[in-house]
Amino acid sequence: MNISRASWYYTSKLDDTLVIEQLEKWVKTHPNRGFDNYYSRIRREGYKWSRNKVLRVYREQGLVRRPKRRRRLPEVQREPLSKASRHNEVWSMDFMSDCLTDDRAFRVLNIIDDHNRECLTAEGSISFPSLRVIRSLERVIEEVGKPTYIRTDNGPEFISKEYKIWCKDQGIVPIYSEPGKPMQNGYVERFNRTFREDVLDAYLFSSVSQFNMISEKWVEEYNNFHPHKSLGKKSPREFGGSRQPVDGLLKAHQRAGQNSNI
Repeated sequence: MNISRASWYYTSKLDDTLVIEQLEKWVKTHPNRGFDNYYSRIRREGYKWSRNKVLRVYREQGLVRRPKRRRRLPEVQREPLSKASRHNEVWSMDFMSDCLTDDRAFRVLNIIDDHNRECLTAEGSISFPSLRVIRSLERVIEEVGKPTYIRTDNGPEFISKEYKIWCKDQGIVPIYSEPGKPMQNGYVERFNRTFREDVLDAYLFSSVSQFNMISEKWVEEYNNFHPHKSLGKKSPREFGGSRQPVDGLLKAHQRAGQNSNI
């Protein structure tokens, strides 16, 4: 066969036990994440294995997830989302819904800082009228300061008279996404997917207070340890000191003036 006897009888002495243990640990605690997320967490813990080695073990263990098919938009419909250059420049806000074990529906108000994708609150309640939204915003402002802009969709709580008057009194400019174009509020929409996979789809809640306890714990883990590709594999709070240029914020402000009566 024209090969050496040593090559024929050679058996690999690689020991991947520790790599397997680390992958199994992160797959167990975060089953909905992918390889890049697991690898970033492993590197953060101080292991210096190469990406190719961890990827080989990841594939051998059958952990590869089927990629979701992305809906491609025509070039004319693609519009870059404006980027914030500092903390509290632009916040994004959106609602999610779920049910308790007794079939009562409840809502979740998610607020994030666009600059570093930090989750400022993920609060649950049976109902969220506009006055309750304002109280939640005031509580967050007391903790982290006041934003310049708040980006939302056109939900009734966000276009209500009370919310608009409050924004005007606070000197905050509301930015509204166009109807049928959720990606104009893409930062919080992407956060919503991760939150649903890790919290809403992962647990059964018997009460809103139980949900809020689990959510608060998850938010701390997310802000401190979740690596973002768009942030250079850093977590929101690791990236917090960095600065990015503003990109298209003026256009967003102009759209807000067209969609708002303020």
